[in-house]
Amino acid sequence: MRVLLQRVTRAAVTVEGREVAAIGRGFLALVGVTHGDTEEAAVRLAAKTVKLRVFEDDAGLMNRSLLDVHGELLAVSQFTLYADTRKGNRPGFTAAAAPERGDALYRAYIDAVAGAGVTVGAGVFGARMQVELVNDGPVTIMLEEPR
Repeated sequence: MRVLLQRVTRAAVTVEGREVAAIGRGFLALVGVTHGDTEEAAVRLAAKTVKLRVFEDDAGLMNRSLLDVHGELLAVSQFTLYADTRKGNRPGFTAAAAPERGDALYRAYIDAVAGAGVTVGAGVFGARMQVELVNDGPVTIMLEEPR
């Protein structure tokens, strides 16, 4: 399972011209699921997400977590995190989990982040989405389970 975190000052997701979720300061999390991923992996990644110290403290150092800054999270399903570009110019996506499994683990990740006390917004699994964000820093970090 992969989660690409982007530290943002704001982010929003739109489906069919309608904004379905928006956040202020926090993380945009692009969530990808592969074969063999488990709910336990989703929970571990959620715990890492909320505790990752990449928000600035009063001295300007990255010492605060999403929990510390009372930040929010916008989760967007992203099967393309498992694109295989080794051959040719057209990516393959066979490493991405089947939609039913991907959706279940995407939701497990969201539930675990919310369970930690973070306000969570979410995109629509499988939908064509437009994602708008203001990357803060910029700070972009990939989490992966298993490593």
